[in-house]
Amino acid sequence: MKGKLTIGITAHCRKCHWDIYANWIKGVDPDIDVLRISNRDYVTLESGRFDGMLLAGGQDVHPLFYGKPEYYKLLNPTNVAWRRDEFELEVIRKTLQQQKPLLGICRGLQITNVYFGGTLIPDIPLHFQTYEHLTKTGKPCVHEITVKKNTLLSQIVQTKKGEVFSAHHQSVDRIGKGLCVNAVAKKGIIEGMEIKDDGSKNLLLLLQWHPERMKNMQSGFSKNIRDYFLNEIKKTI
Repeated sequence: MKGKLTIGITAHCRKCHWDIYANWIKGVDPDIDVLRISNRDYVTLESGRFDGMLLAGGQDVHPLFYGKPEYYKLLNPTNVAWRRDEFELEVIRKTLQQQKPLLGICRGLQITNVYFGGTLIPDIPLHFQTYEHLTKTGKPCVHEITVKKNTLLSQIVQTKKGEVFSAHHQSVDRIGKGLCVNAVAKKGIIEGMEIKDDGSKNLLLLLQWHPERMKNMQSGFSKNIRDYFLNEIKKTI
């Protein structure tokens, strides 16, 4: 195994809070190298310089990518970035092709679900009549989730319920092929997914909440997630 880990983290705008993700990862080991991956980084992507990939939060996925162009009118056009969508679909493909661990957070869950042929609910308040995941003024929320039994997530967090930090107005509708739900919030809103147990050794873990922004960074919904991700990466290099 080589000495340093190199983690790719996607980010395309100030709102992505790339430094928060980077600090969360480096909180385990400040010597970990983190690479900022954007839609200008096809060279880095092709080179395979990263040992694991973290898909960060950010803009809404353009509904054209999941076959629902009529949803576009329900979105804020300034919060849609189709070039990022296009690039991150390639990031997912390359990461899986190279059999490297992938952790998707918030938008990262959504774009990965789309990659696997799933669809999204364009607006939670409109569909579910709730603001428990993002306030009317766009502020994050703390809410409870329930972890499903016999999932990888349940093994990682070692608890059935807990509070998480969320900041999303979209969610999963149709689940992508080969994925399964590992956590839900009230009204059945999907808060986590993972790859079905098909004998694959690849780690693919998707979270709708933000483990990197939790008030309690020692929570199993933050610390355990990060530690497991990094330990799985170490097994592959």
